[in-house]
Amino acid sequence: MTDLALGTYRCRAIPEAAARAAASGAWIDTAPNYAHGRAQRDLAPALPAHPGSRVSTKAGFFTAATGADAVRAHVLDGERAATGHSLAPDYLRWQVDRNRAELGRERLDLMLLHNPERAHHGNRAALHDTLRAAFAVLEEAVAAGHLTGYGIATWHGFADGLFTVADLLALAADAAGTRAHHLAAVQLPVSLVMLDPLLQALDGHGPIADAASAGLTVMASAPLHGGELPTITGPELADLIRPGLTPAQACLLITASCPGVTHLLLAASSAPHWDEAAVAVAQPPLDTSRLREITGVLTSA
Repeated sequence: MTDLALGTYRCRAIPEAAARAAASGAWIDTAPNYAHGRAQRDLAPALPAHPGSRVSTKAGFFTAATGADAVRAHVLDGERAATGHSLAPDYLRWQVDRNRAELGRERLDLMLLHNPERAHHGNRAALHDTLRAAFAVLEEAVAAGHLTGYGIATWHGFADGLFTVADLLALAADAAGTRAHHLAAVQLPVSLVMLDPLLQALDGHGPIADAASAGLTVMASAPLHGGELPTITGPELADLIRPGLTPAQACLLITASCPGVTHLLLAASSAPHWDEAAVAVAQPPLDTSRLREITGVLTSA
């Protein structure tokens, strides 16, 4: 079964949405650059009332204001700050502490490196060196009690062959100096638009299958592809997926049914949208043969 989780990238009314998600026990995903840099501070007030709520945050992308703060803190130079993205060790240490402060939490549940493929623009060896160094910083944070686990949130790192789950596990073991590392999760887009990870999972390979085999949390992002899918998925396709569902629900059920996916991230700003999504995710998942049939129709169209 896949759990519905709140994504805050495109979420409006974050405090209300976060309170609703926390009350239902759902995971909440955020980042320091979301909502023009306000997302973490906006959702923090909703968390104390639900001490068991879990939050994944990120490091990598940052706003211009955060970049200026990082320069003043001497953890980035002006040239790097101007790029809006960094995985440099000093910056990561600083961002871990900043995320803790903004979220009002002594210990972060999960810290994801945000689109690490941005670090070296296709240079695989250099990217792996950067990931190893970043994982070492995050292992330090775990040892200090500031972090429970870590992972990556990628858009096309797997698809472009810049790293595999096996690579990430090996780099984490190198960083920790032991196989008892704290790499715990991967996040990647899975939808009717981004079908490859699902198709690979159906065949028992690819990042989702590999992550599931390793016991990692797998967060599927952009299941509605930025809100575009419901407008291009008509009632006929929705009925093919499962009769009685709306186009949005049908799209969500496809992603939620992907073998190995543990959490489906959705920026549901309103209670009706959250409730509609919860109904979809609570549906019996589509079995492998049905998923093959539906994706076969889509890929042959």
